[in-house]
Amino acid sequence: MNPHYSFIVLTCNEEIHLPRLLASMASLNAAVFILDSGSTDSTIHIAENAGAVVAKHPFENHPRQWHHALKIFSIQTPWVICLDADQVITPELRRRLIAFKDEDYQNVNGIYFNRKNIFKGRWIKYGGYYPFYLLKMMRYGIGYSDINENMDHRIIVSGNTIIWKDGHIIEENLKENKISFWIEKHNRYSDLLAVEETERLLKLRHQTVKPRFWGSPDERTAWLKQLWWQLPRYVRPMLYFIYRIIFKLGILDGHTGIIFHFIQGFWFRLMVDIKIDEIIKQNKPAEK
Repeated sequence: MNPHYSFIVLTCNEEIHLPRLLASMASLNAAVFILDSGSTDSTIHIAENAGAVVAKHPFENHPRQWHHALKIFSIQTPWVICLDADQVITPELRRRLIAFKDEDYQNVNGIYFNRKNIFKGRWIKYGGYYPFYLLKMMRYGIGYSDINENMDHRIIVSGNTIIWKDGHIIEENLKENKISFWIEKHNRYSDLLAVEETERLLKLRHQTVKPRFWGSPDERTAWLKQLWWQLPRYVRPMLYFIYRIIFKLGILDGHTGIIFHFIQGFWFRLMVDIKIDEIIKQNKPAEK
């Protein structure tokens, strides 16, 4: 068994994705821990047949699910890699992980992987979607899930981090090839994000990550979020869509890519803004 790292994977009805992920990590001979949130398909059977340790926990949101996963499993390795079931380890990342030894990274606590996002069979290469770095590998016991977020899930570590620019994971949710699934999923996400942003407006929720434009990928994201919160609602979705399509060359992603940038960059953000106003109106004291 690999003495350097283990895997933790979140699942919920992932029979279409889990075999693909497990196959991509099989040659790494690492322990696999799976936290499931109520699968009714063959996900659990697939995981147990692959030798994974499986636990169950009701889903609230991704940050809290990761928080639970990092607490309950008995990880025996110095490092842990946190993946979603719809992600796949690419050959170049696999080569890096095969050569990985803890003693070579004594001054590092976290490693960012580079994500390629696939939508309806097309790699979304432009619009600010690539390169896109996610902190997926960390020293166990040092990193933790940022539960100050409702939707965006990120692992936070203290100390030094590095980026594997050629260490790619492929993220492709095949269920999202059916647009009704994508819309239903992101409608739920917009609920979570609207509550989160409303609480930030009321100073009830604060950023965990220090915002710095020239910092780590997550620190830059925190900086950009602060900018986003200062923009006027209803205007910012259109500004963001134009930014992605024109300034970040999203138009080069073709017909499918433009659809993605519109629904993810404009429609989803517009739903959040509408729901923020609904929450504010609902909680506003009635005028006498």
